[in-house]
This record gives sequence, C-alpha cells and structure tokens, in this order.
Amino acid sequence: MLTIGMLGGMSWESTAEYYRLANTAVRERLGGLHSARIVLHSVDFAEIERMQVESRWDDAAKALAQAAQQVQAGGADLLLICTNTMHKVYDQVQAAVDIPVVHLGDTTAAAIKAAGLTTVGLLGTGFTMVQPFYRERLEQHGLTVLLPSPEDQATVHRIIYDELCLGIVTDESRRAYQQVVDRFEGAQGVILGCTEIELLISQDDVPLPVFPTTRLHVEAAVDRALA
Repeated sequence: MLTIGMLGGMSWESTAEYYRLANTAVRERLGGLHSARIVLHSVDFAEIERMQVESRWDDAAKALAQAAQQVQAGGADLLLICTNTMHKVYDQVQAAVDIPVVHLGDTTAAAIKAAGLTTVGLLGTGFTMVQPFYRERLEQHGLTVLLPSPEDQATVHRIIYDELCLGIVTDESRRAYQQVVDRFEGAQGVILGCTEIELLISQDDVPLPVFPTTRLHVEAAVDRALA
C-alpha cells in the first residue's frame, strides 16, 4: 500500500472528513483492521484565509509548497490538496515536490463524464466559483460549467466561511443551498465544489445528480494507493 499525503486544515472540519473517508475506503477494500497509510500536514486556516482575502496567492503558494515538501519528506507517495479553493496554487505545489499531486478537478471531471453528463452547476467558495482556475480545469475535459447568480454566490460563500468551516450545520442553510440548486437552469448535475459543502447537503437533498468532490478525490487516491 502506498502512503497518501494530505495537505489539510483548510478547514480542519473537512480534513477530518478526508481522513475518515480514506480510512473507511481502505478498510472496505481490504477488510479486517486495515487502514490507510497517511501523512497529514494541517495548516492554520486563519493564516491561509487571510492570504485569500488579501489576494496574497503567491504567499499562499509558498506556504503550501513548503508544507507539501514536508509531507513528501514524511514518506508520502502521492499528495492531495484537501481543499477545492487552494487548487488555485496547484501548479506551484506540484512543482515543489517529486510525487504526483492528484488534482481534484480531474477526479471530479472523470466522474461527471463517466455519468454521461456534459453540463453541471458549480457550488463552492466565491474564489472557486468566480476565478477561472477551477472552471477552466473542468472545461479542459469538455464540460460546460454553470454558476449561480451573484446573489446566490454570496449566499453559498457566506455559509461556507461563517458556518460550515466552524462546524455549524443548519436546516436553514441546507434549504438555502437547495434553492440555489433549484435555480440552476440547464444543469444536468451539481458539483459540490467545496469540501465543507458535503457536510451540509448530499444526494438525498437535491433532485440533480451531485458530485461530492471530497469523496471522489479520496477514492481516486485510494485507487492509486492500492493499485
């Protein structure tokens, strides 16, 4: 079994889900007391979030690149950036290490195409929805990506940072997300493009097929680890 490296802490609420999903997947596939081999580096999200807000993406890239090097030094054979938004600095992180960094956008696109879909709505942080780094990665796979209205984008972003990143999950916010999904015109499915969103809604909550990026990312990593 290869060792999976994780860059986490953005937020730790979602990183805990990454850790749980990876260990559950390995136990399900190998049985018994098996668990995943994992090297985890968890950052202080307050520092990274400040860099996001201040558009100090170069500083964020340097911080995560250094953390990635420490994960590699710890024995990781492959690496996951455990956040959609910070895939904005994916290229810098990959350049800093010799091990493969599994791109979350690629694993999500593969699942969408395997389902036979071409047009999907995207939910995520304001950075993920508005900036091109994530949508363009998906579009490279031939997908059409739809965004919520500016008002809905603000709602989705606020709930992520003010509630989900703090472990607050409410029925009111779940209904708000359901309403955003209902307003996606022409979408064949919906990308849950922020790790924390999977703490709030699942396939049971919306009529369209959903693509939980965290789960898909982890499954791809476990596939590689056990290949």
